Amino acid sequence: MAAPGNESPWMNDELRMFRATVHQFIQKEFLPHQARWREQQRPDAEAWTQAGATGLLLPDLPDAYGGGGGDFAHAAVVLEELAYAGVHFGSGIQSIVAHYILAYGSEEQKCRWLPLMARGELVAAIAMSEPGAGSDLRNIQTAARRDGEHYVISGSKTFITNGALAGLVCLAVKTDPRASGVKGISLIMVETKGLRGYRVGGSLDKIGMHGQDTCELFFDDARVPATNLLGGAEGKGFYQMMERLPYERLGVAVVAVATAEQASSWPSARPPRMSAGCSSTTASRASSRASSTIRWPPWPSIGSPTASAALWTNAFSCTVATDT
Repeated sequence: MAAPGNESPWMNDELRMFRATVHQFIQKEFLPHQARWREQQRPDAEAWTQAGATGLLLPDLPDAYGGGGGDFAHAAVVLEELAYAGVHFGSGIQSIVAHYILAYGSEEQKCRWLPLMARGELVAAIAMSEPGAGSDLRNIQTAARRDGEHYVISGSKTFITNGALAGLVCLAVKTDPRASGVKGISLIMVETKGLRGYRVGGSLDKIGMHGQDTCELFFDDARVPATNLLGGAEGKGFYQMMERLPYERLGVAVVAVATAEQASSWPSARPPRMSAGCSSTTASRASSRASSTIRWPPWPSIGSPTASAALWTNAFSCTVATDT
């Protein structure tokens, strides 16, 4: 739950009730299983349907498509509560993909996928990054060649959240290799169940977020119906991503501020342990003079999340962590 004095100005009674429901669910159904999630490097598959039944998935989508009928404030509450609990669960990615479908999908696509996603019966991922291109969308190599009523897809993607459990992948591909720059990029919705030529790589070892499903995806001449093209025409993918990325970045910002707020509430009586991001000289000085070189920000008196983020950024020149 939000720390006293840190409640956002957009909170109201309805959102407080929703927050209480989300908080109780995470504490009861997610938190006790974190050790196993970290060991297996992904949530339990059943966690998705449990979250859907409780209303954690797609809370800001219209109820006509199975969503919660709320707005971004409801999505922010879910992201905040997961961050406060230290639980890494890909519901944010589920919402991102849903908003692509809502914005650019046909009515048939919306009715086919969104209700299943809202119930947690269909897990979604978005696949942009590639081993050779990173997040440089202009240089992606995954290609989709039109062959009659299908696209034949070849290539690979990496750092894909929800990848291992994903039944639906919003895939960035080159549909026109002759087009320059971003003009040949399209988005295709890949339904993975029983798809020949589709393969999920092993879970990726990460510095943090060990319980979050992150892996590589491989496409070896996978045939996907041409009707799964998002937006009705080829070559729109880059512009669709540019339009939707602000939603994704806003979610990242919400999680970052909530994580900083939670970190600030940890006991800080002992000198902080410096991360590898600091020089040895800085770490030595900090361990010997921690009380004079680093002070925790006075969070209860800060007010808005924006002010919290600004103070957090200005207060630290390197990463710190308390000893456990």
